[in-house]
Amino acid sequence: MKELFPFLKKVYFFKDLPDGQVKKIQEVCHQIEYQPGQLIFEEGSHADRFYIVAEGAVEVWKDYRLPEKDLLAVHERGHMFGEMALIDELPRSATVVARQPTRLFYIDRDDFQSIIQNNSEIAISILKSVTDMVRSSNEYFVENLRERARELETANQALQEAQEELLRKDRLSTLGKFSSLILHDIRNPLSVLRSLAEMTMLNCSEPEKVKRNARRIIAEADRLNQIASELLDYSRGEIRLNMSIVNLEKFFNRILEAVEEKFQARNIEASMDISIFEPVIMDEQRMFRVFYNLADNARKAMPQGGKFSIKAFKADQTLKVEVSDTGVGMDTSIQRKIFDPFFSHSDEGGTGLGMSIVKSVIEAHNGTLFVSSKPKGGTTFRVTLPLIE
Repeated sequence: MKELFPFLKKVYFFKDLPDGQVKKIQEVCHQIEYQPGQLIFEEGSHADRFYIVAEGAVEVWKDYRLPEKDLLAVHERGHMFGEMALIDELPRSATVVARQPTRLFYIDRDDFQSIIQNNSEIAISILKSVTDMVRSSNEYFVENLRERARELETANQALQEAQEELLRKDRLSTLGKFSSLILHDIRNPLSVLRSLAEMTMLNCSEPEKVKRNARRIIAEADRLNQIASELLDYSRGEIRLNMSIVNLEKFFNRILEAVEEKFQARNIEASMDISIFEPVIMDEQRMFRVFYNLADNARKAMPQGGKFSIKAFKADQTLKVEVSDTGVGMDTSIQRKIFDPFFSHSDEGGTGLGMSIVKSVIEAHNGTLFVSSKPKGGTTFRVTLPLIE
């Protein structure tokens, strides 16, 4: 191996050694060859020698046997590997595989330790070289960490920009859906209001017709106000309650009076059973919208008529309210969606926000809302509200 001596003189472990010391190392060097893909040593194995690449290249792998293995380095001509395990006397920390046809020089553990023990110059040279290597590795890893940090920062910035773009598109989509629903819902009562106003002008000499039209105009105006209130509550997100003392019997009588004309038009029989007579504290205006929405949904579910009931009672310091109808009912897939914004199961239209806001208002009162229903078997909503003493 005539080329071995000048080759060793260029290896960084031995570059500062005098020729005599390099010759001692040359005397214990052996040669071995590997084919592409051939294992040189494996992570966790006993360290019995270290290697110097004479020709070809080797790959250094972490977790080589696992699917998420990582390539740590590629060593080419003049590079050494496997020496750290001989110095610290620990198992191999990585797996090394030949990348291409490769020729290596190696020194066995016993020869390596003997040279170090008997030749202080070689030991000091190796110590310096290992120190330089560790420093270089530290600088490499620090720079690598910095580069990865820069890449992560760039990726994070790109992610934020993509997220903002998605949110912008989602807002535009929501706005489009909002606009369609709003226009659909507002055009109907506006059309009715115009027709009633024209009929009132034509029949202004007939007081009864004027009164009837006026009541219907007020009802349609209330409907528009209801739509506006739902949109405002949804757009605000957070519901701020305006609590007051409420007499439940009067409160639920107002609900039935508000839907009376629409119920009569569909031949719906309404009943009320209120067994709690003490006043309660709630946001009366918003809770009125809650039970009005539930009653109006029941009306939509009974196009051919039916029965509607409201039952309120006290149980364990809570107010329990059951709102039931004998309408068309809902299957489980619809029940899972009824509280989603913009979801509407009725053919009569609506913003699709009513039930979402119903749930939000009840939860703002620290209450709960449950629904039980089955196709053609009617629906019951159960509302539970804590009683504030």
